[in-house]
Amino acid sequence: MERTFSAVQRHALLNGLQEEVVDVLIIGGGITGAGIALDARTRGMKTALIEMQDFAAGTSSRSTKLVHGGLRYLKQLEIKVVAEVGKERAVVYENGPHITTPEWMLLPFYKGGTFGAFTTSIGLKVYDFLAGVKREERRKMLSRDETLRREPLLNETGLKGGGYYVEYRTDDARLTIEVLKKAVEAGAVAVNYAKAEQLLYENGKLIGVQVTDRIGGGTYTIRARQVVNATGPWVDTLREQDNSKKGKTLRLTKGVHLVFNGERFPLKQAVYFDTPDGRMMFAIPRDGKTYVGTTDTDYKGDTTHPTTTKADRDYVLQASREMFPKLNLSQADIESSWAGLRPLIYQEGKSPSEVSRRDEIFRSDSGLITIAGGKLTGYRKMAETVTDLLVSELKKTGQDRFASCSTKTMPLSGGDMGGSAGYPSFVTSKTDEGVRLGLPREAAERLARRYGTNVGQVYSLLPAVTADAARYGIPVEIYASLRYSMDCEMVATPSDFFIRRTGALFFDIAWVQEWKESVTQAMSDYLGFSHEQLERYKADLEQQIQEAVTPTP
Repeated sequence: MERTFSAVQRHALLNGLQEEVVDVLIIGGGITGAGIALDARTRGMKTALIEMQDFAAGTSSRSTKLVHGGLRYLKQLEIKVVAEVGKERAVVYENGPHITTPEWMLLPFYKGGTFGAFTTSIGLKVYDFLAGVKREERRKMLSRDETLRREPLLNETGLKGGGYYVEYRTDDARLTIEVLKKAVEAGAVAVNYAKAEQLLYENGKLIGVQVTDRIGGGTYTIRARQVVNATGPWVDTLREQDNSKKGKTLRLTKGVHLVFNGERFPLKQAVYFDTPDGRMMFAIPRDGKTYVGTTDTDYKGDTTHPTTTKADRDYVLQASREMFPKLNLSQADIESSWAGLRPLIYQEGKSPSEVSRRDEIFRSDSGLITIAGGKLTGYRKMAETVTDLLVSELKKTGQDRFASCSTKTMPLSGGDMGGSAGYPSFVTSKTDEGVRLGLPREAAERLARRYGTNVGQVYSLLPAVTADAARYGIPVEIYASLRYSMDCEMVATPSDFFIRRTGALFFDIAWVQEWKESVTQAMSDYLGFSHEQLERYKADLEQQIQEAVTPTP
């Protein structure tokens, strides 16, 4: 069957999966599941992936949006974690320079703070060594004056100096989508809003899954030689269905981020700073905004719907005021926020911040393979480990046709531009092309940066969609982006578009308010929403907007 990634084809894709036995079925469409789908498919496995919400709707769209090496894990002597994920940062960057960018990070140190000049210097030096940091990105130590020159908003009381080192900023949801698109281009099948309702067994062995389509209705049976549980916060829920939840279990912690307008919070420089209670927090400038986070608190609520509480907001706001006192920030200055869950492996007697970010793999008696824990940065390496295990299991059934892992140097979808060195000239060239096609320069550059080498497909839609864009009163570049998202990124609801494919709900909420009605109507006409679906999707987006701007009690 033809492999597509179109929302129009969801039903056909689910039907097609009923007609074949796949080598591996991955449950979970976050970054971990996406990485496994890409690795498994490019090694030659028949691969399918299902996700009960939208792709990246859980943890993978609600992180700090950094592909970072985890400097604070050095403090906890997590040497292996720092070394592994540190080296992976550069891999992610080179394979997808349009979704990852180096970000110099300032670590100010204060009299009586967690870090001093000596510990900062040694820590960053060890970090550079473990992470294999290239020469031009190695740490620098700054004087007090130089630290303030780079970020004048910092609290000056007790400031002694700063460390300066490189992290990598990313769009976590788009990273997930580009990995999945690459897997689909290679022949995998991936379907969102497809829930694993029931696990199917034969003689005690897991042989497939019964799936419910949460958009079109209907139940489908997908048979698989191997099933992978990559459901993040839902890992233990699936293990319970498999009667294999024993030994180590999950501990969910919640992280909250607040977004401010850059005019109100004009941060020049990303900062990694101490909080009054000894935690660490990031403040990062992005697209004319500044976002600050994160909290780290145990979470027992609704896994599908974590929200920002008033206590979360007050905590982040207070930490921001302490570090940037000149601004006198208040709740009225917050434009948006998001809350996400970290699925960590439970460790007795440790606080949320101390729990290891290591990943672990469990294999049940039925054959279910579960991957739990881990970090966004290490997704590719985690996928390689899981896929190695899949190879060894499938070989036991006489299948030995699989290639070795090739994802380390494989450009992601949209990233085939000759690595980071080719990215600046690519953006210039494609921005100029967009201008020649009649787009405003700013819009053309935004599309080139968002879609990378796939921007040509968006541009190719412009002549055909101009009339429709005018009919809905939507600028043609937004409408072309929307059509591309539905046809090539499986956008099925307005929230998919405004949150996971554009990030606008977090970083340009006024834009969401401006275009939500016309975009929703255009989607309804194109995808054929029923009246009930249209009202449900409108209500869902409205709820997401409200929760981003108003904390829960």
